[in-house]
Amino acid sequence: MYATLIAAAVLWGAATGLLLPRAAYRFAVEPEEPWRDACPAGHPFAGPARGWLGTARCAGCAAALVGTPAGGPPGWSVPAPYARPLRHVPLTALACGLLAAGTGARPELAVWLLLAPFGVLLAVVDRRVHRLPDVLTLPLAAATAALLGLAALLPGHGGSWPTALLGGLALGGGYFVLFLINPNGMGFGDVKLALALGAALGWYGWTVFFAGAFAGFLLGATYGVALMVMRRAGRKTAIPFGPFMIAGTLAGLLLGGLAAS
Repeated sequence: MYATLIAAAVLWGAATGLLLPRAAYRFAVEPEEPWRDACPAGHPFAGPARGWLGTARCAGCAAALVGTPAGGPPGWSVPAPYARPLRHVPLTALACGLLAAGTGARPELAVWLLLAPFGVLLAVVDRRVHRLPDVLTLPLAAATAALLGLAALLPGHGGSWPTALLGGLALGGGYFVLFLINPNGMGFGDVKLALALGAALGWYGWTVFFAGAFAGFLLGATYGVALMVMRRAGRKTAIPFGPFMIAGTLAGLLLGGLAAS
């Protein structure tokens, strides 16, 4: 049963990871630019979720490939995919598999599996353009609170909904203070993301909350120091902090899930 649960979670992660490349491509723009509405070849996006979900090649490019003879006419080139799907699939599959292994068959596992693809999407976008879109972070915070509230109504859960809500406010407030102290070093998108991550960490109590929050800072600091050692960055170089916040939260959830077993 335990192995089956992990295998199902990995398959879920792989399946959702296949649908992330299009959303990551469309969201990965500079703050002053609108979301992309066409592929690099100019084909408008269409399909599930109003064209937001899809693989790394749009329908127009795929049709061009099918309708062109082998080798193509002179000067013709294969429309390139706008993302590398193999970067998304293993990330979501690994994250979902680890969450299943740590959480087991408890109600909150469904919450973690639903939210994990969004965490991967935010990490990918932040890494590309140093941006955490409000259209993802704010609904993610609301969804985390609501879904954990539903999980708290089911028997066998391993956490506390009131502590989760307090955790979201605490981590969001902590990041907001850091933003006020050093706006150049902490983006406001990180503050909004902290609301959801703090709620997830708070579900398993304050020990897990502080461990996951500290892990995010530790991972980010380690990455920054490594870049400076390799002379690829300076002390004032901005780095995307969202991926490390999300990775730290994953570590905290694994710790909390195992401790609650």
